[in-house]
Amino acid sequence: MSSSSDHPVLASYGWDTQWAAEFAPYTERGLVPGRVLRVDRGRCDLVTPDGTVHADTEYVVPRDPMKVICTGDWAAVDPADRDPRYVQAYLPRRTAFVRSTSSKRSEGQILAANVDHAIIAVSLAAELDLGRIERFLALAWESGAQPLVVLTKADLVPDPVTLSYLVSDVETSAPGVQVLPVSAHDGDGTDVLRAVVADGTSVLLGQSGAGKSTLANALLGADLMDVQAVRDIDGKGRHTTTTRNLFVLPGGGVLIDTPGLRGVGLYDAEAGVGQVFAEIQELAEDCRFQDCAHTVEPGCAVLAALADGTLHQRRLDSYRKLLRENQRLAARTDARLRDEMRKVWKQRGAQGRAAMEAKRGRLM
Repeated sequence: MSSSSDHPVLASYGWDTQWAAEFAPYTERGLVPGRVLRVDRGRCDLVTPDGTVHADTEYVVPRDPMKVICTGDWAAVDPADRDPRYVQAYLPRRTAFVRSTSSKRSEGQILAANVDHAIIAVSLAAELDLGRIERFLALAWESGAQPLVVLTKADLVPDPVTLSYLVSDVETSAPGVQVLPVSAHDGDGTDVLRAVVADGTSVLLGQSGAGKSTLANALLGADLMDVQAVRDIDGKGRHTTTTRNLFVLPGGGVLIDTPGLRGVGLYDAEAGVGQVFAEIQELAEDCRFQDCAHTVEPGCAVLAALADGTLHQRRLDSYRKLLRENQRLAARTDARLRDEMRKVWKQRGAQGRAAMEAKRGRLM
């Protein structure tokens, strides 16, 4: 059986004995393993034991957007003697960072696959949006990765007391998550971040203008990502990264950089929301009624905490908002699945009627 030592090139990209075991059936078919570095218009770049190759993705682009091959996937590729080369399949994902494609649709979009750390970049050059941070965290927890909030451009907050207050505010909104102020300009905090990302695969997420490209360059030790100035009028940046790219870091580990995200819709993230608002979930266990909605019910521990100041109103409002959004999406998803099943049943019914008519014709 293959092992990580059989593919030293792939080992630095995260290949291990478990991946090798799962790939064994494809080895028997003469296919070679590769990790997807980027996907672009029906083709993708992969790193294989023989180096980087280009392959067609025709066989791994189904109608379901959740099953489309993605940056970070481990794939089975045609051997070098095939021209053109195709990605024939990809291995089951260990983790996947998913958001909804639109507030009006119920489909998910996979941003990165097989990630261990979800690094959420938040710029200190603009006012903190704690609700947006909680939204990112819900998706991060749901993905199966360990979240980390990086407060970029910390050099713009020279007062250490003010900086500590900002960190504390984010920590309150991110229970169980490390919050790290970083200045790529001064280098402050980058050593701690490098130690985190050296272990496994990390995906870098955030809005345009959050300083992701600058942060990626600092971790990579080279200016591989384009950087553009942030608009003074609203603190937002342009999309300097247009595709999701995977890089090996010089100090170990793998980094997936992503384009700036304007919309961060939840997708089947109920467990992730519960993780972000762990203190509310814990309080709810002491409510008098098991199905307490935490609105007007007597004996509600959540409302009691709100009344005595233990729980802040903003946190409860954010919790309710994300739960409602996730429930609406789940309802739309169920409706879409029912519509798809009706189409299948109708098609099968038509095929069945056609078969019966054909059989009747043969008997006459």
